[in-house]
Amino acid sequence: MRVAVTGSHGFIGSALVPALENGGHEVVRVGRDADGTLDVAKLYGADAVVHLAGEGVAAKRWTPEQKRRVLESRTQGTGLLAETIAGMERKPSVLLSASAIGYYGDRGDEVLTEASGAGRGFLSQVCVQWEAATAPAEAAGIRVAHMRTGIVVGKSGGAVAKTLPLFKLGLGGRIGSGKQYWSWISLTDEIGAIRFLLDHEVAGPVNLTAPEPVTNAVFTKAVGRALHRPTLVPVPKFGPRLLLGREAAEEVVSFSQRVEPVVLARAGYPFVHPTVDEAVTAELR
Repeated sequence: MRVAVTGSHGFIGSALVPALENGGHEVVRVGRDADGTLDVAKLYGADAVVHLAGEGVAAKRWTPEQKRRVLESRTQGTGLLAETIAGMERKPSVLLSASAIGYYGDRGDEVLTEASGAGRGFLSQVCVQWEAATAPAEAAGIRVAHMRTGIVVGKSGGAVAKTLPLFKLGLGGRIGSGKQYWSWISLTDEIGAIRFLLDHEVAGPVNLTAPEPVTNAVFTKAVGRALHRPTLVPVPKFGPRLLLGREAAEEVVSFSQRVEPVVLARAGYPFVHPTVDEAVTAELR
């Protein structure tokens, strides 16, 4: 299969490309033109498209300008891609488009599935518009799956990797009360699930999270055990706020999202790391 991948040099894309190539697929990396837009010419001839590109949510403080960049990088890029492949004479059969569990907003201990509605907040608004931008591809008969990814556990990138230096110094700890639910997935299973979705007739929203969402306190203790470090020092809420700003810190770190991967489970995806201890031990050591 010829698979076009956007965002191929990011945290997830860097792991996905060699996994696809090792599986016998031909991978085409879709970058950006000189004007910053997607190099859509590379999409022609693709059997499948995996769309991962977008401005990092927690890359910078959320100024009005940065929020605009986050929104437009997802909606405009996705819309251009969807319109392009929809207009092709030989269309790819599937578009796997990145989304996030930020779609659900702050929901406490409510169990969330793909059937749950959107929440409130900036990230919820972004995800709703992000997913809607694939409409031209869906209307053209292309199978579209919206990959609502949780916190990806890996040491080569992502939010967890950024905290590892603190943990290794024995300064890792729960954030705030630690009662907020964190829905996570190992990098191994993130890549495995994407490959699974390429080959299985699954469409619509798909939660890319492990079957065991846990509280931040439980997650923190698991990381400490994997690294053989104490996790006794709680991180006050003002810490993330200093780095990200109040709004971003609330939505990225403090929001509670207890998400279950119902669609993946029903489709038969076999999780390699179904528990948080297995994931952090395998990915972070």
